[in-house]
Amino acid sequence: PRHKCGNQKSCPQNYFAFKIISGAANVVGPSICFEDLVLMSSVKNNIGRGLNIALVNGTTGQLLKADAFDMYSG
Repeated sequence: PRHKCGNQKSCPQNYFAFKIISGAANVVGPSICFEDLVLMSSVKNNIGRGLNIALVNGTTGQLLKADAFDMYSG
């Protein structure tokens, strides 16, 4: 069976499924999947160098903000 975000197991009821992939240098970009919806990825063109963060409402699961913080250039 297929599980949300490609995880190996289903999450218990009242839990959110998520998967975070860090990427590899500038070859493969990071991605963030939440409840089977890709929030950030190179395909969506909303990632950047450094820390890529998605802020999600912990009750509803709604995406509030997604952004990248460049820790290299300051």
